[in-house]
Amino acid sequence: MTERTKITVGASLKVGRIGYGSMRLTGPGLFGDYPDREAGRKFLREAVEAGVDLIDTADVYGPHTAETLIREALHPYPEHLVIATKGGLVRSGPELSTIGYIGNPQYLRQSAVLSARRLGVEQIDLYYLHTGRATDASFADQVGTLAELRKKGLIKNIGLSNVTVEQLREAREITDIAAVTAHYNVAARHEQPLLDAAVGGGAVFVPWQPVSLTAPGDSTDTSGPEAIAAVLSPIAEAHGATIPQVTLAWLLTRSPSVLPVPATTTIGHLRENLDAQDLVLTPEEISTIDALAQ
Repeated sequence: MTERTKITVGASLKVGRIGYGSMRLTGPGLFGDYPDREAGRKFLREAVEAGVDLIDTADVYGPHTAETLIREALHPYPEHLVIATKGGLVRSGPELSTIGYIGNPQYLRQSAVLSARRLGVEQIDLYYLHTGRATDASFADQVGTLAELRKKGLIKNIGLSNVTVEQLREAREITDIAAVTAHYNVAARHEQPLLDAAVGGGAVFVPWQPVSLTAPGDSTDTSGPEAIAAVLSPIAEAHGATIPQVTLAWLLTRSPSVLPVPATTTIGHLRENLDAQDLVLTPEEISTIDALAQ
């Protein structure tokens, strides 16, 4: 295998084109502890050995249990490993109805401090504002709080999660934004303007749920995913690859600044995800996948 291309996050963090999303290292409904914590720790160690050099997590995963598991498995961290976490989202149960949004500056400061403590670091490599939907503080004050924490050294790079293009522009007037993460995949391309705005301003764009074949609102409709899979299957077969590998390889063609963070809990699946970096789609195949949006 040839040396894989690296992508730069912020000014100095160099990582592979595909990272790892830790949201599944939790209990059912992303709530509570991962059922087999020893297996979770073993998986994380194997993931880093397999080539993962960016782990994406959040304080709301568990809550708190994913961050704690990462520390248990990997601390002291390898020098090359980048850990990104997030704050500003809360939940009191596994149901979606229990999710809430908090942008209060005091809460965000506390969240960042506690994430650093759980992860066992003095400085968080990449810290995201987890949502642009909080209304208990102005968006400018929320971003300003993270900018203040960066000046104090607690945060190395600032990211934005689930924001609008307008919010990204507003944030950039306050501070540098290193990364933007949003729901984006072959079926869900409603955030294309955000992708364009992110990479156009020098940030990396981090798609979450990158291998899903489901668009927003289609969770109970199987016809859409089945139709997409029917198009992707011959492409996968031609390369001796899987459909998820094809979707990841396609994402990498969207921009050199796209950095997917697929989630999994099996090392075999994780290695397949990483190997998608080596899959080169033909221009015709890319055009075929592009046309799915139409």
